[in-house]
Amino acid sequence: MARIASFAGSVAGSALLSLAIAAPAAAQGAPGPLPVTIAQPTKRKVSDVAEFTGRFEASQIVDVRAQVSGQLVEVGFKDGAEVKKGDVLFKIDPRNYEAALQQAQASVTTANTRIVLTKADVDRGKELLRTGDITDQVAQQRNQAYQEALASLQSAQSTVATAKLNLEWTTVTAPIDGKIGRKMVDVGNLIAAGAGSTVLTTIVNTKPIYFYFDVDEQSYLRYLGFLRAGLLKREEGGSPVKISLPDSNKYDVDGRIDFADNQLDQQTGTLRLRASIPNPDGFLTSGVFGRVRIQASPEYDALLVPDEAIMSDQTRKVILTVGPEDKVVPKVVELGQLNDGARIIKSGLAPEDKVIVNGLMRARPGSKVIPQTAEQAKQQQQQGAAQPAAGK
Repeated sequence: MARIASFAGSVAGSALLSLAIAAPAAAQGAPGPLPVTIAQPTKRKVSDVAEFTGRFEASQIVDVRAQVSGQLVEVGFKDGAEVKKGDVLFKIDPRNYEAALQQAQASVTTANTRIVLTKADVDRGKELLRTGDITDQVAQQRNQAYQEALASLQSAQSTVATAKLNLEWTTVTAPIDGKIGRKMVDVGNLIAAGAGSTVLTTIVNTKPIYFYFDVDEQSYLRYLGFLRAGLLKREEGGSPVKISLPDSNKYDVDGRIDFADNQLDQQTGTLRLRASIPNPDGFLTSGVFGRVRIQASPEYDALLVPDEAIMSDQTRKVILTVGPEDKVVPKVVELGQLNDGARIIKSGLAPEDKVIVNGLMRARPGSKVIPQTAEQAKQQQQQGAAQPAAGK
């Protein structure tokens, strides 16, 4: 009987302990509202942009070739150096061309002597013709000899000009400003002249540098439509563009469109455009790829929110807002492009909406939350960090 009473007392004690543990839990109930950070959409004027891939190319490329043949005797530059127009690049042995010039100058002297002689014969022939001492035929022959002497002088002078030009061409100079490549021919080699001759070196000018890219037909026609309607205006100097390099996500290279091809490529349905970039420090190099961003629409008023505030619900895009009684209200929105890190909202959001930008994992549709601005959240964090320090 005592054992039964003892067991009953144990059961009663366990039941009381369970009730004592369960009572605080029941008193606590479900978790209370959790804090979230809110912000109103930003309203400002924006315009749509279009992005295309392209490549940088030098504004000038020149293959340096010799215009006279001969042995290369001197190279006057360092590979990869910056050169100016007129700088001496190569020298070809000039001795043959100096001799040719001297010979041509001697021919001029001979022609001048002959002119003096034949002119004197013509003058004497005029007197003799009046006195009848010579016939008309002889007088004509003397005049013909004089005209031939004048022609011989012109020919000799032309030969001198050609010889001087050939002698000048033995010194090969830079035809443009730019960066020179490596020498293709070493001193001592024989160089042949002509268009098909060996390239001595190459000079490229990248100040300015060009950026070529292809625009699809629909984007091009849409842009023309804005121009014809007067919604976009042609800017003096070309439409501005922003270019991003492969190692950066920033569009920090400025340029202006200065050329559009005169017809679309029938195979690709694209139009080739060109932007000019000043490139004063020569940093940009020919052959590098990049992405260009151009204005694709007129400016319009738009609402923007941080991109991280947008959630996906299957095929829909949703933004969580705080509505009446501080309850979470989801809104289905239509997204536009990114603009300076913020997302354009085309529809589904009002300017006065309170968008949840932080604490999305704590927000559930229909649940109650404690909305606070970013500044209030920051002050609360600072106060929470200061309390443990004060307790120490």
